[in-house]
Amino acid sequence: MLTLKQEDIVLNKRFSSKKAAIEAAGKQLVSQGYVSIDYIQKMVERDRLTTTYIGNMVAIPHGTDDSKVLINQSGIVILQVPKGVEFDGNEVRLIIGIAGLGDEHLELLSSIALVCSDMEKVRQLIAAETKEEIIGLFKEEVRA
Repeated sequence: MLTLKQEDIVLNKRFSSKKAAIEAAGKQLVSQGYVSIDYIQKMVERDRLTTTYIGNMVAIPHGTDDSKVLINQSGIVILQVPKGVEFDGNEVRLIIGIAGLGDEHLELLSSIALVCSDMEKVRQLIAAETKEEIIGLFKEEVRA
């Protein structure tokens, strides 16, 4: 079950590049104890292999298959980027960093897909002024 905490969310970020955005998501995963510091480089590597942009102004940076050993516990972090950052020609305003132990990453991806496939929900997440609003939007969808 996805548990999103206030400490997992960063509001109103700005990034000059996709790499900076991915690294910031990685640092947030590290600061929350979800992953070790080496996971950040694996996130950058993973995005080089294939874009982590999933559509609807959302990117989900995560590590490569061989980075599972760097994950301490499953978790996600959300970085809100209201002014956007470019990911391979696409504007991204919501960055969701993922670390999933075992098959838990599939459950995390499923929960994220439910929320982010709804453009209205994505707009609400981007416009949210508090971390509570973001947590509420995810809880609403995960319960449905």
